[in-house]
Amino acid sequence: MGQNGSMSQGALEFDEQQESADATLTVSQLIDEINGSLADRFGRGVWVSGEIKGFRPATGKHLYFDLVEERNGQRAVISVAFFMGVQTRLRPKLAQANLELADGVKVRIFGALDMYAPTGRVSFKMNDLDPRFTLGDLAAQREDVIRRLQATGRFAANQETYLAPVPLNVGLVTSIDSAAYNDFVKHLDTAGIGFRVVELDARMQGEECPGMVSAGIRRFGARGDIDVIVVIRGGGSKNDLAWFDNEQIALAIMDSPLPVLTGIGHEIDRHIADDVAYESFKTPTAVADRLIEQVLAFRQDAESVWDAITARVAAVVDAGSGQLDGIAHRIARATRAVVERSDERLSGSARRLAPLAASVVNQALTRTATAQQRLVVATRTHVSRATAHLDSAENHVRLLDPVHTLARGWSITRNGKGNVVRSVADTSPGDALVTTVADGTIRSTVQGTNP
Repeated sequence: MGQNGSMSQGALEFDEQQESADATLTVSQLIDEINGSLADRFGRGVWVSGEIKGFRPATGKHLYFDLVEERNGQRAVISVAFFMGVQTRLRPKLAQANLELADGVKVRIFGALDMYAPTGRVSFKMNDLDPRFTLGDLAAQREDVIRRLQATGRFAANQETYLAPVPLNVGLVTSIDSAAYNDFVKHLDTAGIGFRVVELDARMQGEECPGMVSAGIRRFGARGDIDVIVVIRGGGSKNDLAWFDNEQIALAIMDSPLPVLTGIGHEIDRHIADDVAYESFKTPTAVADRLIEQVLAFRQDAESVWDAITARVAAVVDAGSGQLDGIAHRIARATRAVVERSDERLSGSARRLAPLAASVVNQALTRTATAQQRLVVATRTHVSRATAHLDSAENHVRLLDPVHTLARGWSITRNGKGNVVRSVADTSPGDALVTTVADGTIRSTVQGTNP
């Protein structure tokens, strides 16, 4: 007990000494001390650079995001508060530089560090920014991408592809909910040419943009029913449009077997996508005009060629008609001359043939009369001879008639089959025989035969 009591007393004495040596701060006092130290260290503020993450734009509200630095595989993060009043003050500066704050944008901002008592978190209260830093970073990134692309030796590959003279089948990569889409499609429809537009919806800014746009370009390039690929969007800030300085999109355009036309929607700036594309235009409607002009130019050329062909054919026909008229006149004259000469020859021949023809006819008539007389005599002689021959044949037939033969005492014997019996060999004992005589038939049976 005594020992325990002495130990407790020693501990109390130590606590009292410690308390008297160091003052105890409350949480709020500690936070005030920290904020005071931060103010002493950084004075009125400090410039900080980093990449924006977690940015969520909102109208009429304070904005909060993180400023991030990746270094040696380590990530450093500080929370940033961007209050409405500061937003209002900095908005003209951002607009003048054509910049917007967004995820992935590298910035250099000015502000003060502060530990917020209710949460105990240290945050950076943004008060100003340096647009030149962001623009310089975007330009540096762009130049780095250009160097890598040029090193491939294919920087202008898409400009060497073939644009069809009538590119009616259009593969369109854009946001189909955008004004750019509506302007482009409506402009083509108004032309009344009959364009066929195949759309592929894609994010045209933000971290999803490079993957979706490049995938759309490659998908259309692999199809067999597309004539030209069009990539359009409706303008935006420098950092929004900076997505079209992305290497992934540029490579997809360079690899495309089809010409790619871009209309990124900015009057001044060009982007790497514009540089590697077959052709680039300031607005989506300008791209539509290019396609319309291509088709109309082909139609005009075709009409001009047709007009030239028609004129040439007409000239040839006219020349041929003149030649044919001349030939026809010469043929007519020659024909008349031939006919006239033929008439003269025929008339002469007719005059010479008339007496000869009369003589020939008379001779023919004489020969005909003589032949007729000889024919009559010969006919009569032939008929008399034929009549005598027929009479003789009739008498012979009459003598051979079986009726007359039977009347003279002859008979005809037939066997049971009706065959005439001409020899004893034609019968056998027991055969039935029928014998025909002049006045009837006799039936008998063969008893035997003698040779």
